[in-house]
Amino acid sequence: MDDDVRRYLDELVGRARAVLGDDLVGAYAAGSVGLGVYQPGRSDVDVALVVARPVDGPAKRALVDRLRHEALPCPARGLELVVYRRDVAASGTPEPGFEVELNTGATMPFRATYDPADRPAADGRFWYALDRSILRQSGLVLLGPPAADVFADPGPAELRRLLVEALRWWLALPTPAGDAPAPGAEDAVLGACRALVRCRDGVWLGKVDAGRRIEADDPDGELIRRSIAARRGGLPPAGPEARAFQRRVLDRIAATH
Repeated sequence: MDDDVRRYLDELVGRARAVLGDDLVGAYAAGSVGLGVYQPGRSDVDVALVVARPVDGPAKRALVDRLRHEALPCPARGLELVVYRRDVAASGTPEPGFEVELNTGATMPFRATYDPADRPAADGRFWYALDRSILRQSGLVLLGPPAADVFADPGPAELRRLLVEALRWWLALPTPAGDAPAPGAEDAVLGACRALVRCRDGVWLGKVDAGRRIEADDPDGELIRRSIAARRGGLPPAGPEARAFQRRVLDRIAATH
């Protein structure tokens, strides 16, 4: 983690505590920061706050006002923040279960959601349980007890269903036809690798690390290597070949028992 991100997270926790008081029982960096693969200029900052009891409407709005990019500039592409009650974080539920969600940043569309029912179904409801699973394994403690004591995994069948749902969501995104490089296809390929590693090996890795683990003995190893190179400025793969790989991974995970 670079110094700007560390200072930003310290300030974020302080502001959250000023709004939530003693109800704030934990704060954790998730995503690329938690997994130790933060990439300046590309990665988001993902944060989960854990509270002792439901957050009321005024406190939700105050939290958003204090943490949005215009009030606290994010040094990364953007901030993705989710607030959970502690009982939800510990439940292993596959449901979103959040109190408030905030997406904000210089290059990220602003969104504040105050109830899971208001989350558009087309945007996916699988993210939250998967993120909590990553937090259980690799959440970086900013405040409170160890992440493994706070967050729970969904059951194996539920986790597999969520991974399948995520892959189907990725496959439904529009992708250019033809053999031209398709920006974003590298993330689709490496995201599929990460899902496969979690299902096969029981561990969450960053996308590039997951790609390296899979490519060594995968028939699409060359495609995976190109996708890894694209994360460092190389050309991404074409849409059709990325989709074919995603479908193969989807079929493999769906067939797992």
